[in-house]
Formats: sequence, C-alpha cells, structure tokens
Amino acid sequence: MRVLKVEDYNRIISVVDPQLSPSSDKIAFVTTKVDSSKDNYIMNIWVIESDSGEVVLFTKGDKDCWPRWSPNGRQLLFISKRILGEEEGRELWVLNVGGGEPRLICKRSEGIELAQWSPDGKKILFISRVIDEEFEKDVHAVRRIPVWFNGIGYSHYFRKHLFIVDVYSGNVRQLTSGDFDVLYASFSNKGDKICFSAKLDDMKPRRHHLFIIPTEGGEPRKISKEGMFIGPLNWSPDDKYIVFRGSDLHRGYATHENIWLINVDDGKIENLTGKLDRGSSKRVYYDVRGPYSVDQPPIWEDSYIYFPLSSNGRINVYRLNVEDRDVEPIISGNFLVDNFTIRKEVMVYTRVTEIEPAEVWIYRDGKHIKLTNFNEEFLGQVKLSKPERFEYTASDNVVIEGWIMKPAEFKEDEKYPVILNIHGGPKSAFGYAFMFENQILAANGYVVVYVNPRGSDGYSEEFADIRGHYGERDYMDLMEAIDYVTSKYKFIDQDRLGVTGLSYGGFMTNWIITQTDRFKAAVSLNGICSWIAEFGTADIGFHFVPDQIGGDYWINREAYIEKSPLAHANKVKTPLMIIHSIEDYRCWLDQALLFYTALKYLGKEAELVLFMKGSHVFSRSGVPSHRIKRLKHMIRWFNKYLK
Repeated sequence: MRVLKVEDYNRIISVVDPQLSPSSDKIAFVTTKVDSSKDNYIMNIWVIESDSGEVVLFTKGDKDCWPRWSPNGRQLLFISKRILGEEEGRELWVLNVGGGEPRLICKRSEGIELAQWSPDGKKILFISRVIDEEFEKDVHAVRRIPVWFNGIGYSHYFRKHLFIVDVYSGNVRQLTSGDFDVLYASFSNKGDKICFSAKLDDMKPRRHHLFIIPTEGGEPRKISKEGMFIGPLNWSPDDKYIVFRGSDLHRGYATHENIWLINVDDGKIENLTGKLDRGSSKRVYYDVRGPYSVDQPPIWEDSYIYFPLSSNGRINVYRLNVEDRDVEPIISGNFLVDNFTIRKEVMVYTRVTEIEPAEVWIYRDGKHIKLTNFNEEFLGQVKLSKPERFEYTASDNVVIEGWIMKPAEFKEDEKYPVILNIHGGPKSAFGYAFMFENQILAANGYVVVYVNPRGSDGYSEEFADIRGHYGERDYMDLMEAIDYVTSKYKFIDQDRLGVTGLSYGGFMTNWIITQTDRFKAAVSLNGICSWIAEFGTADIGFHFVPDQIGGDYWINREAYIEKSPLAHANKVKTPLMIIHSIEDYRCWLDQALLFYTALKYLGKEAELVLFMKGSHVFSRSGVPSHRIKRLKHMIRWFNKYLK
C-alpha cells in the first residue's frame, strides 16, 4: 500500500441519491466521477436489482442525474444536459426501464429543478426560472437584493416558479406566477393538488410560507400563518397533512431544523421533533460528494415519518410514530446516512464512514447489506489515517468533542507538526465522515486535529447559539482543544502548530492569528475579515450578519468593527496564506483583498492565492484541477513554516 497523493482526490467516485422503485425490486442512483481530460465531472445513473445485487449502468450521458421512478415503476425520469451541453439550462428525459432510448420531454434554458411525477404518471412537476422581460445581459438594472447568489451568480433578474409538463405531448404549462420564489413542491397522493413553499419577501428571505394550488391551476391558498424557514416537504398518505423540515428561527440561524406537521385545512402546526434538541439538516463535513447533492425530505410511510437526525458527528435515520409521537432510531451508528428512500419496510441509503466514501446499502428484514463498492479498489491501494475520537471538558465545564488523526506513516518515537482544521458555518460540524482534506494532510506527515466548538451543529441549540459572541467561547474552545491534545499526545510537537479553516473556519483562522502567536503558519480559506463588508457584498450578508453579530451596523457599530479580524491586523505575527475564489458570493472577494492588503501594508508575511473560477465551496465541488491545486498550495505553505 502507498501513501495518499493529492491527485487521488479526483479518483474517488461519489455515490448519491438512491431511489427505490415502487415495487422495491430496483434501486436507481447517481455516480459522479472526474473526467481529467475535460477537467469536469461525469454524472451517470445506475440501477441495482435489489434481490440479486446486480449493478447496471443505466445512462451514458455526461450530466445525467435526479433519477425518479414513475408510479408504475416502468419508467425513469432524469435531468440532463445531453443537448444543451455547455449552454445554460437543463433537459427532462424519460427512459423505459425495459429498454430503448431515452425520450426528451422538454428542455429549458432557464433550468429544471426538483422534477416529480404526478401520481397517474401523465405529468411531471418541476421548478424553473422566469426571467424579467426587461433584463439585459450587458447592463443590469438592479432593484432588489441580493444582487447575486452563491453558486448561481447574478440572481436579481429572475423568479422561480412551478411548471407542469405533459409526459406525452411535451406541452409545458406555468402553474404559478408573481413577485415571489417557489422553493419546494409536492403532488398530493390523489394528484389533484400541489403543496409548495415560497419566499414572499426578499428582505426576509428565510421566512417562507406554504400554499396549496389545484393541479389544473388557480389561485394558491396560503395555509401557513407565520413565516418560517421551510425545507423539503411531503404529504401524509391521506392528504390531510404536510410534513416538512423547517425552523421557526427563534434562535435565528442557530435554530435547529426540525420535522414539522401542518394541517392542510386549518393551518394548525406542530413541531414533531423539537423535543430531541437536535436538527435534521445535512451539516456534517464530507468533502468528496462533488457538485451533485440532494436535500433529504422527511418521508411519511404508513403510520411512520422517517427523517435524518444530526447528533454528535453522525447523521442517522429515525422514525416517528404518528399515533403516539414516539421516536426511535432505525439506522444508527458512527456514520453518515447521506440520503435514503423507503417503501414498505425496505430502505435504501448511502452510508459514509471516516475511511470510506458513500456507497449504497439496503436495509431489509432486519439486515443491512452493502450493495456497491465503487471505491473499494482505490481504497485498497492507499494508507489512510483512522481518526481517533476524543473529548475534553472546557473551562466552563462543557464537554467538547473532537478527533485526532496521526500521520499516515506514523512512528512512535517521532514528534510531528499539527494542523487544527476548523469547520464552517458556524452551524456545521465535523464527524464520522470521510474528509480527503484531512487525509491528505495526514499523508504529508501532519497530525490533524478537528473539533466541534461552541456554534457547531449536532448538539443542543444553546450549544450552537454564539450570536453576538463570535471570537469568544468558540475561540476558547479551540485553544483549549490545542491545550488538551498537546498535553495528552506526546507525539505532537507543540512548537509546530498550524491552523486552517473554510468560511466561518476562515474567519476563525483570521481571528486566531490576531489573538495569539502560538501558530507558526495559517491558511484562511474563503473566509471573513470584515463584518461591514460581509453585510454589504455577500448574498446572505444583509440578514446573516445582523443575526450573527447583533443588529445592523447603524445600531451596533462597535461590534461590527471589534469582531472583525481586519481591525486587529496589526497584531498578526503568524505567516498567513489566503485562498479565495473569484465567484464566491457567500464571502465575496473583498474579504480576501482587504485582509491581504492590510497585512502587506503592515509588513506582515502573507500570500494571496486567487482561483479564477469557483463558488464559496469550490474546494469540494469546483473545477477538479482547482481542488487539486488548492490542496497543493496549502501543503506548500505548511511545509514551508512547519517542516
């Protein structure tokens, strides 16, 4: 076996979105792999015979994804770019499972999202953009915020609405219209109506409402009384209720996303899982998923609602008994369930562990069986570092969870430099998931430490809520983590400490080096140095920053300045590499330029690495060659100062 190489990042195949057929005899799913010759990704759909376990390549387009079975199980719809290629937009195709060529249903330059069969199999519902008639590509007249959105680009000139296409004629009909955005939608089980969630107010983008509209069209009826964050949704079997993942935002961004129930007739709403004090959103870091990711909805099957639950670095599957509201784990362990579907007590899911990327599993008759092994050959060739969990008691008596990885070629009698890796969010988490970034650092001779400090997901809401206190208890948790590991693990050279992080982790990296000089090298990735700039230029800045820092700049000017690393740049002694992507609209380019310019002006050791393409998370889902180059720059910087 050999040590992992940076280029191996592009050898890993991502396995996503398992979909069980109506009769449970077949499973469709998507693989994403890198095409190095085109510096791009190839997405294909595969089908497994659930009884025999035979895995068959079902489509051969470069960008085939979103497989969804027809109600009778004889057809599979999917979204692709077979005709459009590099042009903007998406296409909707249908393939007969018994054989034959796929049939184009419709294509739209405005895109196609979240396609779904009608219960009778005659129509397909989807969401698409509606472009402002006055929009000009070369001159933008902007009248609302945000101007742009991360991963999309300029977003001020379109709305998102519901459309229905006839499977046989290809005729497309727009179902909703107006100055709002449709976010999620679902056919009722009878097929006579549709429930959708919508953002009505651009200035309150996380306050959504639920509506019911007849399938044949008409005026939508609002069923929700209070605006709240609303994620993916489904109907109850009797069409009397809607179940959805959502948040009432009582703690702002720190609020857990729970599973909620709303009565379609009277709008009465109930938080089904709030008592668990854990969330159901996908926030645990897993960096080999690639550009295709699917949001997991709650699923109502018979008298149970199945949902994911994020806790202590795990994402497991639970179910709630609708009759007595009891909750029990169904698939649990030290791993992530990335996605799942269930039909009649048969569940298929993708499982991720610390040392294995996602593969498809089936749970049937009380047994868990692994059905795919796309990465088995590659994993058998390389040495990986097995993370070791640890916990320590912080100075305020709260237990903090973390993990440590030894170098891949560890020797007992040697001391090694350590890199502290900080997750983003802050309401994200590290956990029991494969992280190539951490593995490649370990392969290059580093001890890697990562923890879930205050602000992280997977614990209580109180634990997650650091609003107004950035750089305080969260910073102390991280410093105390370093104190703990350097005292416990004798193979750590505490004179060779490095720190890195992405997004909030980039902010915290910037903050740390303005507060202490104990780190000898730092790499800040797509982070924040100025909260004033973040408020004005980021896609979510105008609502995220007031929530996190406490009010707006005009009423809390001191905090906006004091909590900004830029204000303390003169204290920096640690050599810093700043890595940023030009198309990052979550933490815009000005964050990197401001901090880099300040450090150079002040005579500090700093380097700026700019990637000309890529969104906020280009390190995970960006151009494949950029993922490699980013890691090489990080390793170069740490090697220069820590070895």
